[in-house]
Amino acid sequence: MLDDVIQTGVDNLGHPYIMTVGCVAGDKESYEVFKDLFDPIIEEQHGGYKPSNEHKTDLNPDNLQDSDDLDPNYMLSSRVQGAAASAASASPQHCSCGECRAIEKLAVKALSSLDRDLAGRYYTLKSMTEVEQQQLIDDHFLFDKPVSPLLLASGMACGIWHNDNKTFLVWVNEEDHLWVISMQKRGNMKEVFTCFCTGLTRLKLTSRLQAGVHIKLPHLGKHEKFSEVLKRLRLQKRGTGGVDTAAVGGVFDVSNADRLGFSEVELVQMVVDGVKLLIEMEQRLEQGQAIDDLMPAQK
Repeated sequence: MLDDVIQTGVDNLGHPYIMTVGCVAGDKESYEVFKDLFDPIIEEQHGGYKPSNEHKTDLNPDNLQDSDDLDPNYMLSSRVQGAAASAASASPQHCSCGECRAIEKLAVKALSSLDRDLAGRYYTLKSMTEVEQQQLIDDHFLFDKPVSPLLLASGMACGIWHNDNKTFLVWVNEEDHLWVISMQKRGNMKEVFTCFCTGLTRLKLTSRLQAGVHIKLPHLGKHEKFSEVLKRLRLQKRGTGGVDTAAVGGVFDVSNADRLGFSEVELVQMVVDGVKLLIEMEQRLEQGQAIDDLMPAQK
């Protein structure tokens, strides 16, 4: 019903750091039933993406350029993540408990088939120990309960899986049926993207994508033009502790603001190119120099 669709917007009046949408689609059919509501919102959120547009995909890491040498003096970590959903089921926000359990069972079966560098273990939120929960929080794999009001208004996670190397993880029944993440320390975005693409291929999934980094920008982060620079680069910032946190010590979580209308490679490339410019600006400011000549054009 419409009141289910708009509940997130009723409970949360926007967000201070990222662009959010005050409605949630309960299933694939919602996009047709509530077309008059969803279409203009999607167009606004995704840079003019219209119902007639077709999303393009490119999961070839070899097409990514200059992405394996982001400056480690500024880069703390790199990640690529994306959502995958089943068109045959309602979204997690509107699934029954039985549907969530069925999806979880299928997901765990698929994840258990992963081997070699992607072999790992699944943890359910309802049965994990306090020690396991704290370890997942310390690894930045899990929210601190979770407690985000944006998530509580629309649905909660059922569990999380990660490989033994802690470089590839999957949330089950959180915002989407599956939320796939590849991550590692420092700045080799190509390795991260390659791992992400390998995981999707082995699981036979497709996904919309978000690439992001944890980056130290103590000078640029205080600059009056920082927000404008991010906007022109089609990037967004938040704190490193999750969607509801602010930056601490000049460390920001920076990611692409777009999801539709660009291929996976294009979105990751957008982050790589943008981060390199942010680092160059930070270096200028460290030396007391102006950054006006480095201001980018609007992408």
